[in-house]
Amino acid sequence: MPEFCKVDKANHIMTVTLNRPERLNALHPPANAELGEVFDDYAEDADMWVAIITGEGRGFSAGNDLRYQAEGGERVPNPRGFGGLTGRFDLVKPVYAAVNGVAMGGGFEIALACDIIIASENAVFALPEPRVGLAALAGGLQRLPRQIGVKRALGMILTGRHVPAQEGYELGFVNAVVPPDKLMEETHRWVEMTLACAPLSIRASKDVVYRSVSMASLEESMRVRYESVATLSGSQDFIEGPRAFAEKRPPNWQGR
Repeated sequence: MPEFCKVDKANHIMTVTLNRPERLNALHPPANAELGEVFDDYAEDADMWVAIITGEGRGFSAGNDLRYQAEGGERVPNPRGFGGLTGRFDLVKPVYAAVNGVAMGGGFEIALACDIIIASENAVFALPEPRVGLAALAGGLQRLPRQIGVKRALGMILTGRHVPAQEGYELGFVNAVVPPDKLMEETHRWVEMTLACAPLSIRASKDVVYRSVSMASLEESMRVRYESVATLSGSQDFIEGPRAFAEKRPPNWQGR
């Protein structure tokens, strides 16, 4: 059983709850290693089609556990990145962030590494590393400008200021903002819309989006071969979707 998070699997959904509430779910190297294994399992489990990551208690994640570091805890690099997600570039399955409170530093970087962010009204986002002589080197300095534009991103990065959920929505890195008691209900509403789609279609779509935005040329991005699209085209679901549409019935997705 995981020590620093809780994992629940049901109905093609894996829910990961960061579970260090006494430290606002700040993460240390052992927690990052554990989360790397959790998301490795998600990637490999054919029955899991969508993941949700959230936090126990009043915080999503306060980021790097500076107290652990100050107490002499060993710093061990994790190839999968902070939270087992920020350095993971080969995961084509979707990941939702249900941000229930503070998402600071590495916590915000975890959320930015997710595909969709649903935030509670009391959520707060920031990259405050410069205030303690550090920098957001787990992808925040790269992902945030790509997601909301350079000027808007620098408005957060070069000040370390706290951004409430509604402003995050207006800036464009949050997809929806809801009252705290509706957070998981709203997240599951979005997840169910994803589950109504063919899993391999979702994976191919995510793969093409992320890989294409890293290419300099639109033409190149449209001509290159995507293995995920080839997998989709050769799948049973590629036949089932049009057949269900023609027969006027809900599709029975198999994920293969």
